Formats: sequence, structure tokens, C-alpha cells
Amino acid sequence: MAKASDLRTKTPDELSDDVLSLKKEQFNLRFQRATGQLENTARVRQIRRDIARIKTIQAQKAATAAKAK
Repeated sequence: MAKASDLRTKTPDELSDDVLSLKKEQFNLRFQRATGQLENTARVRQIRRDIARIKTIQAQKAATAAKAK
């Protein structure tokens, strides 16, 4: 689970890369659930929340950048 304070120190490109990798993992977990191979069902929820956390921080950074202009 990613902490918000750790994510705030990352650049927008790094955050985008993190979202992309989490989306890939989420996709793989969806297939595992469909085939009955998913062992850690809580991981689906963690990934969903991590994606939301990163997107929130991205929006906050975009808002502060827009305000600075």
C-alpha cells in the first residue's frame, strides 16, 4: 500500500507510471478471479484504493500548478 506522503514526492510522470503498473496488476487479478485462481482477494481492494489515491494526488498537483500560473 502506497502512502500519500511518499506519493506526493514523486513527479507526475512517476505517478502516471505507477497508475499504469497498478492497472496492469488489476487486470491480471481480474483474470485470476474469473478462473478461480485468486488467493489474496483483499489485493483487489488495495489496488483500487491505491489507484484512487494516486489520481487524487495527480489532481491536487494539477490544481496547484494551474493556480500558480
